Amino acid sequence: MMTRQPGASTGHVVLLGDSIFDNQAYVDGAPDVAQQLRQELPGDWSCTLLAVDGDRISDVDRQLRFLPPDTTHLVVSVGGNDALGFAPLLEEDAGTVTDALLILGKAQDRFAADYAAMIDAAVAKGLPTAVSTIYDTPPSAPGQRIIRTALTIFNDSITRAAFDRGVSVIDLRLICNEDQDYANPIEPSAHGGQKIARAIAALVLANGTAQRSIVVAAEPADQTVWRTAP
Repeated sequence: MMTRQPGASTGHVVLLGDSIFDNQAYVDGAPDVAQQLRQELPGDWSCTLLAVDGDRISDVDRQLRFLPPDTTHLVVSVGGNDALGFAPLLEEDAGTVTDALLILGKAQDRFAADYAAMIDAAVAKGLPTAVSTIYDTPPSAPGQRIIRTALTIFNDSITRAAFDRGVSVIDLRLICNEDQDYANPIEPSAHGGQKIARAIAALVLANGTAQRSIVVAAEPADQTVWRTAP
């Protein structure tokens, strides 16, 4: 166990992925995640948004080509749009639960292969890297239980890929846990974005220049508690 350490050196955080970070279109003029992260980081830190609303796992490779020369940390939140692409599978007929699991298992294999290639490309940059899980829908949303259950197969691929490579994980399922965290069923509101920004800031300030697996599983409070993955 460890707590956030003050006095971290200057840094430049780059946000990659999709509309979880590129959420300006959904906050009605309020600050987006990138703006909120700049407010949470010390004054000598900076943040660049390369995430693009609508992008998928395969698009991160393109985003990585535009890293600023002074980048010190990479944070990736992607996969939700890929998971949405498999949504029609929920409507398929399956004779047994086993048959249903086999259908979902094939989707998981495709997702896992794409995600592994993406995370390898990010890690190859030689910078401390963190990824986020795919969050659920708002707690009160119709079908939330089904969606939450289906997403576990994709989130398992994310955490396995991250821990296998010593990459940190921000668990948005636990951070964005209120209806007000969502602007709609799949986009973060300004309220949720602030929680995400605080989690990112706490992570990069705690981790320094080390590449290791740290799990952020709650919005940081004044005394942020972390768990380092074995």
